[in-house]
Amino acid sequence: MTANTIPEPAPEGALADLKVLELGSMLAGPFVGSMLADFGARVIKVEKPGKPDALREWPPHKDGVALWWKTMARNKHLITLDISRPEARDLALKLIGESDIVIENFRPGTLERWGLSPDELRERFPRIVWVRVSGWGQTGPNKSQGGYATIAEAFSGLASFTGHPDKGPMVSAFPMGDYMAGVFGAFGALAAIHRRERTGVGQIVDVALYEPLLRIIESVVVRYDQTGQKKPLLGNQMEEDVPRNVYPTADGGSIAISCGSQRIYEGLVDAMGRPDLKTDPRFGTMADRVANRDAIDSEVAAWLATQKTDEALEKLLKHKVVAGRINDIADVLEDPHIAAREAIRTVVDEHLGPIRMPSPVPKLSDTPGSIRWTGRDPGAANDEVFGKWLGLSRDEIDALRRANII
Repeated sequence: MTANTIPEPAPEGALADLKVLELGSMLAGPFVGSMLADFGARVIKVEKPGKPDALREWPPHKDGVALWWKTMARNKHLITLDISRPEARDLALKLIGESDIVIENFRPGTLERWGLSPDELRERFPRIVWVRVSGWGQTGPNKSQGGYATIAEAFSGLASFTGHPDKGPMVSAFPMGDYMAGVFGAFGALAAIHRRERTGVGQIVDVALYEPLLRIIESVVVRYDQTGQKKPLLGNQMEEDVPRNVYPTADGGSIAISCGSQRIYEGLVDAMGRPDLKTDPRFGTMADRVANRDAIDSEVAAWLATQKTDEALEKLLKHKVVAGRINDIADVLEDPHIAAREAIRTVVDEHLGPIRMPSPVPKLSDTPGSIRWTGRDPGAANDEVFGKWLGLSRDEIDALRRANII
């Protein structure tokens, strides 16, 4: 298969009848497209000629090939088009008109400057669902500011209780906000499509990077609203669930434990061989353990410090304790449960050969997601999309290339 030969979506894909146009670059908006493409949607990804998606520049690379790109752009039909130029407007409008969903993650006001905003085009294209992902949303005093996932974690309040009390707040070592916004954006797109099936009218899905994070810390919001209390920094502990921590073991490993119920706690102390911790009045109930978290946590830590990882995990699981080793990615890729669930798939890439990457999520029983190809070179689908799908002639396509419009 050559780079310019693009297979149609797998016919069994749950979203095989959806046509999606993806504008913009980097993470949050493209992950909306990635989620939809995994389940069969025909996603056309637009990059600027000579200035492709910035994610191609992000490490890691192998022999000059961007590895992150291989997963983010999988299953997408890649074209080049400078939609900021007036000469590209007709082509942009044709692509928009062919789409069920248009995804964009430019700074608010960008599409408006180019005359391609949803508000301007909704009368012409009333059925389209627009997914607009930005740092701060399309409204509000901060809307024109730049936004990344790190700032979203900080602004949402999530970072304020993530970290150790002696070191202060921390943000994740991964752009979690972008991926959360991508998932929420994909959900919003499908909710709007479902509504369109009844009304025939699309709508705008407005996602700010911080808002999915704010949504998932719901308990922190209602707690402060009703009690005035803030969630404290506790490191790997959880305020409501004690003991809950990551504990080093004697052979250099670590085990995570979460005792969310009385039964699990009693199983833990049975595994430790410490029946006295059941009758100790400091630890009798969850409320008692919360009040004496450091004392019970130190007991668990002291026991695990004397245990080898595998042996401790065997004891814990025997007593039905919710526990698991801290895996690095090498452990994940070799884990038999990962293999049994097919959570990692191997696909053949045109540049790298066999490459492993995460499978589509979630698992659908009748129309599962699939990885049909990996991320390709800029403009790999130009001839297919502009020629076969939009009906441009070879001369017209060549002229657009010479003008650097595609």
